Amino acid sequence: MSNPLLEEFTLPPFSKIKPEHVEPAIDQLLADARIVVREKLAATDNYSWENLVEPLEQADDRIHKAWSPVSHMNSVVNSDELRDAYNACLPKLSEYGTEMGQNAELFKAYQAISKSDEYKSFDIAQKKIIENALRDFHLSGVDLKSAKKDRYKDISQQLSKLASKYEENVLDATNAWSKLITDEAELAGLPETAMQQARQTAEMDEQKGWMLTLQFPSYLAVMTYADNRTLRQEVYEAFSTRASDQGPNAGEWDNSEIMEQILALRYEKAQLLGYKNYAELSLVTKMADSPEQVIEFLEDLADKSKPQAEKDLSELKQFAKEQYGIADLQAWDISYFSEKMRQFKYQLSQEEVKAYFPITKVLPGMFSVVKKLYGLKINEINDFDRWHEDVRFFQIVDENGQLRGQFYVDLYARPKKRGGAWMDDFAGRKRLGKELQIPVAYLTCNFTPPAGDDPALLTHDDVTTLFHEFGHGLHHMLTQVDYLGVSGINGVEWDAVELPSQFMENWCWEPEALALISEHYQTGETLPKQLLDKMLAAKNFQSGMMMVRQLEFSLFDMLIHKEYDPEAGARIYSILERVRNQVAVIKPPAFNRFAHNFSHIFAGGYAAGYFSYKWAEVLSSDAFSLFEERGIFDQETGRAFLHNILEKGGSENALDLFIKFRGREPKIDALLRHSGIAA
Repeated sequence: MSNPLLEEFTLPPFSKIKPEHVEPAIDQLLADARIVVREKLAATDNYSWENLVEPLEQADDRIHKAWSPVSHMNSVVNSDELRDAYNACLPKLSEYGTEMGQNAELFKAYQAISKSDEYKSFDIAQKKIIENALRDFHLSGVDLKSAKKDRYKDISQQLSKLASKYEENVLDATNAWSKLITDEAELAGLPETAMQQARQTAEMDEQKGWMLTLQFPSYLAVMTYADNRTLRQEVYEAFSTRASDQGPNAGEWDNSEIMEQILALRYEKAQLLGYKNYAELSLVTKMADSPEQVIEFLEDLADKSKPQAEKDLSELKQFAKEQYGIADLQAWDISYFSEKMRQFKYQLSQEEVKAYFPITKVLPGMFSVVKKLYGLKINEINDFDRWHEDVRFFQIVDENGQLRGQFYVDLYARPKKRGGAWMDDFAGRKRLGKELQIPVAYLTCNFTPPAGDDPALLTHDDVTTLFHEFGHGLHHMLTQVDYLGVSGINGVEWDAVELPSQFMENWCWEPEALALISEHYQTGETLPKQLLDKMLAAKNFQSGMMMVRQLEFSLFDMLIHKEYDPEAGARIYSILERVRNQVAVIKPPAFNRFAHNFSHIFAGGYAAGYFSYKWAEVLSSDAFSLFEERGIFDQETGRAFLHNILEKGGSENALDLFIKFRGREPKIDALLRHSGIAA
């Protein structure tokens, strides 16, 4: 029987990939890659780009293109069989990666290339690949003695398995809880779109009534609109205790021990490599210089933001007490009364806004924004192999008619799909002789699906999420770098990788852009100026509270990795409590287990790196301020961002690229101004 994962394909054959194909394909490709390494090292002592670096990139690319669709399907159409196949391969892939990183002969070959005459003639991207490779050999433990190398390999495998288990526990705990409501009165306050969705969910389960779940659209609707305070409390508790020792499924998918193990192993890995803690190790591949610099940056932002946050909360408490007689504001009341206060203060309802953002207008409108900025045309392709019927596929063509990238879009929440929103890649750009590999990306969101005959309606937050993920996608797909190691998002410092995504969010607030992405789904009317004015007036509503919440997450992440003590253990919640005392204004109830489902840092690559969102927001706000000066669709500025940031990938240091675009180093002023916080 042929294995589709071993065949040549330019796009993944999703419908043909079965769980039983996965492990044999990965085994074969890893074996092939090992042969390539052995043969190339044995063939000569005179190593070059063509006889070593290129063949290794080719072998790695082949592995990536087989593994990428498997990993993606594991996130978006999860099943027990696929999960088992996926988990069986994780240690094998980890072992291969460590084995290559610890291959002393390979390391010496790269060193030889870095000292060769040929190296002097390399372009900037090739030199960056060699530099990064030499750094990564050290970070893989190439300098360690044999026993420590083995221990490093063991740690890497364990961490890979634990991260996967953590994510599975969150997914299973999310899917495990639901509540069927048969009395419509219990759902008073919920908008019609949320009611339709709950009814649709119940029907899919062959039930009558309204089914609430912990999928984010369902959770958010209850927290924002349900008048029933007891119901809000019940849903909040179920959501905030997922995968923990608390709540309705206490202990069933508990991540407590996994988190302890992850932090212990990360600490041990850092120590093996000669770093004091994992925070130091994490920053080796980032723009920031030290944990102390990051903490100072975050605390400085907190000092500037906390007074505004305290004022925001005080106003909310006063509003809830005066208007609704609620004197003891609880965690499950915050979103509800915030929405009431927004409506009261600005006569602005999220539900009213949603009507102007049908996906049928937002998606093509976003493509129009990109065309105005960068001269790119985006066309939909209907004939392609997909993993779910909701998936759509597009191509990006530039002004010269060149195909620049292709991407899948999977927008709606459903069971067996990981929560959140993300961009990932199937293929990166590379040139081999006359052949050019076109970048291919996945854009995944979890919006409320269409109900009945109406199109899916997006909240304005959803719209900014879509723009954010598409910013990541553009960064990956528009690269003009021809070498995989630093094309697209590859090789970009982690705390700069959010620059293009957060940068794109700015257009969601600009009248010229909003005219392109909004129209009432029933009347076709564009967003009225009166409503836009209200949105702009409310833009920084509770921005202080939102800022300190992100700073709480970032500081917590940095400190649990910087202060890990093997004698005392992880102390996750005591450190979180300390951070909250320092920067937070809202203290959640004791049962809240936020860290147990904080997948970004325990399973998603942001360990000791969550600060990247705020760090990159300084860059993105400052970059956008140039458009504010020159016009938000100024073509010259758009092309400058395209050529200096998006097309360069990881081929140069992010700070150098930023300076080329902006003409100077980044300043924090624009971020504070955009957030309505005094400098």
